[in-house]
Amino acid sequence: MVVRFWGTRGSLPAPMTAARIRQKVLRAVQQAVDKDLRTADDIEEFVDKLRFSTRGTYGGNTSCVEMDAGGDEYILCDLGTGVREFGEHSLAAPQAGKKKVFNVFLSHLHWDHVMGFPLFAPAYMAGHKIVIHGCHESIEQALRAQHSAPGFPVPFEALKADIELATLKPEKTYRVANLDVRAYRQPHPGDSYAFRFEAEGKTVVYATDAEHRQDRRAEWASAVAFFRDADIVIFDTMYSHHQVETDKVGWGHSSYVIGVRLCHEAGVKHLCMYHHDPTAGDLAITGAEEQAIRYEQGHAGGPMRVTAAYDGLELTV
Repeated sequence: MVVRFWGTRGSLPAPMTAARIRQKVLRAVQQAVDKDLRTADDIEEFVDKLRFSTRGTYGGNTSCVEMDAGGDEYILCDLGTGVREFGEHSLAAPQAGKKKVFNVFLSHLHWDHVMGFPLFAPAYMAGHKIVIHGCHESIEQALRAQHSAPGFPVPFEALKADIELATLKPEKTYRVANLDVRAYRQPHPGDSYAFRFEAEGKTVVYATDAEHRQDRRAEWASAVAFFRDADIVIFDTMYSHHQVETDKVGWGHSSYVIGVRLCHEAGVKHLCMYHHDPTAGDLAITGAEEQAIRYEQGHAGGPMRVTAAYDGLELTV
């Protein structure tokens, strides 16, 4: 199974600014001052050794993750702004003229998780099929609402693709496009659902927008059971642990500290930090990733890999 990240931000998009790009260029040039960079290969090797926060970016698109199990149908988690780029990619892929099936699993209906759908190109093309899976009863209402005036000029009825809604029941296993999928209700305003994807002995859990707390013992144990022995858990680490214990209580998000504790207890192999705060720059996210790695190394259990997701990241299990 290949996991591709098309959008990793939470709450709202966070595009790169000219000032932040300039800061990256300045940091790179400062580190190059004493280097003997005579050839293109020398320069490329130097750049590849820079910290990710200097040579790259975590991106600014909101939640959208692709699960590729090798079948003919696409599987996506959430319809944040990252789905626009995914849509363009799918139309440019081999056999671009072939009509495609897109299976979308919606964690919940907050705007950052559906706002990309009006700009999802395949939805406007006859012959494509889009099946939207979710546990909320108001999915159609939410999608139609954002296609309504005055917010967007194209009505939902103008979409030419075959669009179906598939209501899921939590804890029931469904077979979709070569994957066994199961949903789990998480603590979040309006409820959010995690999804566990399994194929040929490999497991990926998509668990964004959830405020897990160890003092809620039954709820914690239930989450541990759902994450049990997963190869990758894509986990909401939007805030620092100080924030989730103070001014962000009840906001519905977690921290890397909670992620490490929960995933260690569940025997997870790889924790992927996700749903980054839109106010956090690349330096801040890299810093949080480094702190999470150190925390994991000093925490009982493991060893477990820790990675901060970014737009364009691919992970294989």
